[in-house]
Amino acid sequence: MVEAELDFADEEDVPGSVSDLGWAKAMEIAEEIGRQLDDQGRGERIREGAEVVLLGPVNAGKSSLINALSKRDVAIASPEPGTTRDIIEVRMDIGGYPFTLVDTAGLREAEGLVEREGMRRARVRAQGADLILAVEDVTDAIPGVVVEGDAVVVRVGAKVDLVDSVQERARLSAIFDVLVSADTGEGLDILLNRLLIFARERMEPGESSVITRARHRASLEKCRAALVQSGDPTLPIELRAEELRRASDELGRLTGRIDVEDLLDVIFRDFCIGK
Repeated sequence: MVEAELDFADEEDVPGSVSDLGWAKAMEIAEEIGRQLDDQGRGERIREGAEVVLLGPVNAGKSSLINALSKRDVAIASPEPGTTRDIIEVRMDIGGYPFTLVDTAGLREAEGLVEREGMRRARVRAQGADLILAVEDVTDAIPGVVVEGDAVVVRVGAKVDLVDSVQERARLSAIFDVLVSADTGEGLDILLNRLLIFARERMEPGESSVITRARHRASLEKCRAALVQSGDPTLPIELRAEELRRASDELGRLTGRIDVEDLLDVIFRDFCIGK
């Protein structure tokens, strides 16, 4: 419709306002893409799995907990403070839902550059997590792990096997969401059930999820932005038509019309790969 008005405006069969129908349709498509984008990353979670970051002070029991949950030794657990200094990931299936559990460096005032870098990475990873397990040793004073971002937080009291008093356990139950012991296995089933409930609430597909990759989301965001820009009536029709072309190209990257070879051409052009 827009091209007809641009190139054949002098033809009797092409009314001067034919492009108005095109702009209206473009806005409808932009709204539909917006609804697909507003899915809180559901499709990516279903495909890649929810990311669960274990965050807490040194010696809180994070590494022992991730080993107990995964039922294998993926992280070095030691009473020496600062043992974990880098990010450790383990993929798990919980009730049919994929998860990535991430062990991080313990948080404290550290002097070493390596340990400080590990803590910086821990905080960055936590900010992008879907769910955070804020792990603390129940035998220590409870300062409370400060968590930033929008992730769901489950406060976990570790090493509960060291607490014998019924009254103390009752007090701790009011502070923490879950009490666990990596040594005895106490509370692990409760924690796994919390993760399963989270998955059912956040990862249940419902309608078919269109967006399953970060690349898909990026293309749709660019497509929607171009469509919205094309609806600007203050722009010349030529520029508005160019925005429609840009939107079409972004959809082409999703549908395969612009295929992997085109993407590789851009990669090899812009980066020194294989040179």
